[in-house]
Order: sequence, then C-alpha cells, then structure tokens
Amino acid sequence: MKVVFLKDVKGKGKKGEVKNVADGYAHNFLLKNKLAVEVNAAALSALEGQKKKSEKEAAQELADAQQLKETIEQLTVELKAKSGNDGRLFGSITTKQIASQLEKSHGIKLDKRKMELDDAIRALGYTNVPVKLHHEVVATLKVLVAEEA
Repeated sequence: MKVVFLKDVKGKGKKGEVKNVADGYAHNFLLKNKLAVEVNAAALSALEGQKKKSEKEAAQELADAQQLKETIEQLTVELKAKSGNDGRLFGSITTKQIASQLEKSHGIKLDKRKMELDDAIRALGYTNVPVKLHHEVVATLKVLVAEEA
C-alpha cells in the first residue's frame, strides 16, 4: 500500500515522503496512529501545498538572516573589563556577556550558542566573533574590550 508520511517514522520514512509499505503495517500502525495517510489526489495536493509553504518560509528565513548579517557587521559591541599592565584581562569575556551587551546597547537579541567563539576573550582590544545566523549565513561581529576605569 502506498502512503504519504505525516510524521517521521524511524526506519520507514520521513515526513512528506511517499512510500510503499505492507498493507497490515499501514492499516494497523501508520493509519491508526495518524503517522501516514493513504495516497490519493487530496493527500498529494496537500503534500504539494505543504512543500511550497515550507520552501517559502525557508526563503524568508534566509532573507531575514542576510538582512540581520548586514546590520550586525556594521555594529561594534563595547565591553569594559579590569585588566593587568600587559593588557591581559582578570577573568574573561564570554559569549553570554557579548550577547547581553548586544541586546542592551543595540536591541538585537541573539542566542549565545550562535556565536562561534573558540575560547573566551582574555585580552583588551578588538576581536572578530563569527555568528552563525543560518546554516548558509555567517556574520562577523566586532567586539571591543576596553579597560575599566
């Protein structure tokens, strides 16, 4: 029996796929638990509509990410920290601190986990922090660490 999967079913198929499965499996498990529907014109047209909608949403997400990238790359986040004579910080600047300062000073809310900083910032000066906004879009945020008076 041919079915269209409505949800991911481990080992059988992913959401939106059309596959041929055993009649008993389809009737007793997939259809009963609303994990799939039998293939017919209505099911196929609904599947096409969902695909178009998801493609449109993905394109919008990409456009939003590119717009946010342009905004982020023009900004500089300024943080103050105590440091020693040689410009090394007492402690370090983390992505959490960068994200909270970005929200305070520029009103842009970013998840700290999107910032791909290998290690915390431990010195004064400018640092470029890569920010992954989308799987295709990576922005570079400039962070200035100045000495606290």
